[in-house]
Amino acid sequence: MPEAASVPAAPALIGDSEFDRDTAVTRREPGVYDIDLSAGWTIISAVNGGYLLAVLGRALADTLPHPDPFTVSAHYLTASQPGPAVVRTETVRTGRTLSTGQASLYQYDDEGNEVERIRVLASYGDLATLPDDVRTTATPPAMPPLEQCFGPEDGPAPVDGSSAIADRLMLKLDPATLGWALGAPSGKGEMRAWFGLADGRDADPLSLLLAVDALPPTAFELGLKGWVPTVELTVHVRHRPAPGPLRVSITTRNLAGGFLEEDAEVWDSEDRLVAQSRQLARVRLG
Repeated sequence: MPEAASVPAAPALIGDSEFDRDTAVTRREPGVYDIDLSAGWTIISAVNGGYLLAVLGRALADTLPHPDPFTVSAHYLTASQPGPAVVRTETVRTGRTLSTGQASLYQYDDEGNEVERIRVLASYGDLATLPDDVRTTATPPAMPPLEQCFGPEDGPAPVDGSSAIADRLMLKLDPATLGWALGAPSGKGEMRAWFGLADGRDADPLSLLLAVDALPPTAFELGLKGWVPTVELTVHVRHRPAPGPLRVSITTRNLAGGFLEEDAEVWDSEDRLVAQSRQLARVRLG
């Protein structure tokens, strides 16, 4: 995918990119939205969890009076498939600075029964109104320059059938977290990468929901293989990102009983921590 390895000559604009088109929902009636989940955001045959979070995030942005997700917590109940889906939203509470809503995405099984795929509870606000005061001990991840990192086009896909979503991303992995691709995983449970969209669209709060769940799983660097499905994912959006590629750092400290956590930080081109997340995921042992 050489075209995904660098920003196009004419980058797509926010609101007019593949990501925007593929996450767009159509309001059928208040609180009910239709969408056709794109096969372009799949890993194997399942739709990526970060893409799904952005879909529900867009529906909630239409439902609630505030524009930006501040915190989004999702439980992934069943694997979503490409094709038609329905999103139902509900306003839980509306305040002056924050509003809270919930949303669920449904699809139909082979017998025509409605199946809930993902359920979200989220609070929204306006990132533009937040004060500039920052007091933090967090620091951006130490990574080589983008041109010294490696993308999916530089080697085989880590999971058979995972190239669909990779073709839509500008993903350049830190060589220090690529031991798994060379048959020598570090055992450290770390993954770091430069991240963007392949069409050059700059990041916004909704695309941050994708960024936290778009890298290869840290389980690969722990020496495990195969699909690592998300059970629960919580994202905190801290700042509207500046233009330019993002840096994403993900770590796992504990794998036990076939489950692991992934803690992610997303930094923008101005060295600001713009999003954080934690997810619980299942792994296949043995």
